[in-house]
Formats: sequence, C-alpha cells, structure tokens
Amino acid sequence: MSGTLPAVWVARHGETEWSLAGRHTGRTDLDLTERGEQDAHRLGERLRSLTLAAVFTSPSKRAVRTCELAGICDRAMRDPDLREWDYGQYEGLRTSEIRAGRPAWNLFHDGCPDGESPADVGARADRVLRRVRAVEGDVLLVSSAHFLRVLAARWLGLEPPAGQYFLTLPASLSCLGYEHDRTRPVLSLWNDTRHLNEGALSV
Repeated sequence: MSGTLPAVWVARHGETEWSLAGRHTGRTDLDLTERGEQDAHRLGERLRSLTLAAVFTSPSKRAVRTCELAGICDRAMRDPDLREWDYGQYEGLRTSEIRAGRPAWNLFHDGCPDGESPADVGARADRVLRRVRAVEGDVLLVSSAHFLRVLAARWLGLEPPAGQYFLTLPASLSCLGYEHDRTRPVLSLWNDTRHLNEGALSV
C-alpha cells in the first residue's frame, strides 16, 4: 500500500471492560476482554501481510497483550510516549459523568485536571513521529484511542484538538502515509475493522 514511500501503520489495542463501558482509561492497567483477545488475534492475521521495519507499542498491559496475541511482541519496542492520555481526576469516568459538572467539557480542547493538556499529548505525538520518520521502511505503532487521534492530527500538521475528528475503534488498523512525496502527509487508511469480520483479511 505504501509503494516506495514509507507508511506508519497504527493499531489500537483490543477491547477492555472500560473501553466497552466508555470509561476513560489512562494510567489504569486493564486486561483485554475475551472479545478483545479474539480481535487481537484477528488483527495479527491482518498484519501478517505487512513488511515492517520496526514495531513500537505503548507499555500498557492492554497494548502489550494485543501485540502478544497478534504475534508481534518479540519485535515490539515499548515506547512510553505511546501511552494513553493521562486523564488525571477524570480517570475511570464516562464523558457524561464529567459533563454533569462541566457541561461544555471537551477532552481535545480542555484536557484534564491533574492530567495532561492537549499540548502535552501533542508534544508526545511529535516525539513519536520524529522517531518513526527516521526509520527506513514501514512502521507499526500500537497504542490507545485518544493518543492515536492526536497522533493522526499531528501527522497532518493539525493542532492537537483536531484529534476529535478521528474516531478509532478497538483493534482497528489505520495507516499514515504520503501522497506523491514526503511533503504531503495523508491518511491512507483510517479506523478499518474489516479484519474483525470473518473472511476479510486483505490490507
């Protein structure tokens, strides 16, 4: 898919109990659900068709376990900059619970008290992108939803709040690429879950 230009493949970890319930999961280290484990296996089947020069994962248990079940853990290097947004006082809460006290709250604009701001997460995303752009060949990143949304925004040269427009589902696969040359970053693929359906494994 990437042709002669490198691609940055992006995978979200499999489902957890909190992602299923819509609870903000930053520092809390959760296991995958049974379905999350099954979906991680299916993600691995999808990834077998890729030729990867490097694999980087968030150090969270849910991301590392996704790598294990996908069959890429032996290659994956843990990068603390790939961890999920630190939600501070909002850890474990649903958006509806937060907005009961702050009706206009938007994570991508307001950040979290005692946690990270959008600028903080954007700075981590920029560090990740500097590292992966230095790799010759395609790269895979495994992380969590809100961080990956900011990463996509920064890839395109947008400010961190633009991450609100890039939804990512558990065990989805996306691709950050280029059009024509490296001066024109694009989203080549986003939030693709075809591999989670039987008989649809092609990239």
